Amino acid sequence: MQQNSENYRSGLIDTHAHLSMIADRGIPVEERLDELFAAGFGGIIDIGTKADDLRGRIEAYSRFEKVRFGAGIWPWEEAIAARAEQAAILERHIREAAGGLVAAVGECGLDRHWNKEEALIRGERELLEAQLDLAGRLGLPIIIHSREAAEETAEALSRYPGLRGVIHCFSYGVAEAKTFLDMGYYLSFAGTITYKNTAALREALLYVPGDRLVLETDSPFLAPVPHRGKPADPGMVAEVYRLAGELRKADPGELRERIAQNVQALFGPWG
Repeated sequence: MQQNSENYRSGLIDTHAHLSMIADRGIPVEERLDELFAAGFGGIIDIGTKADDLRGRIEAYSRFEKVRFGAGIWPWEEAIAARAEQAAILERHIREAAGGLVAAVGECGLDRHWNKEEALIRGERELLEAQLDLAGRLGLPIIIHSREAAEETAEALSRYPGLRGVIHCFSYGVAEAKTFLDMGYYLSFAGTITYKNTAALREALLYVPGDRLVLETDSPFLAPVPHRGKPADPGMVAEVYRLAGELRKADPGELRERIAQNVQALFGPWG
């Protein structure tokens, strides 16, 4: 069974991982990436959450030709407080990066689980809009974080109709899925689909058309069953693919190829 699991990682793409955060948990990330890519792993998008973290991540991981980067500002309270300055720093760092390395602006978005005070809500919205504007000006897709804020997120995105992007770690149901799909967004599902009591999420997974689906780990967070409780790493996306395929009654090879096509359609040609 382990051998089959390792073989199944060939060609898989993890569209959302925080490699530096994995390293912070004591996992030898570069060794793990060497193993995965030697086995044919398809690619990883390493995601930023702070305005100034792109340079360090590129220095650490750009030697892997199948790693690309998202650069964005998660709605931290400190970033919200200095949002204009932070957005300017982010833009400068993206523009300084070598061509083709930055696949998207993000992650960025709205988090009503943590940010509940009126001043934070207002500033968080402005920080998101600055990054939506940046993505439009740079011609890049946007990676959206939306937690307990589906309606607010959809309203913000509706003001930037020309953008393409993905709702990462989708956490809502069919009604919300339809809203974002109708706006042209892709939906990404993480290890949460392997957890108990996620019927609404699994219904949404079944609702998404094949050409708008991508999968991720959000590692080191949200490790899928049977790894739950451990720090996740990109190789664990195999469990997300496995269950997504079972639920959707999809041939594993066809699912892998379909998602690879979606990743290229959304983020551009892969290395």
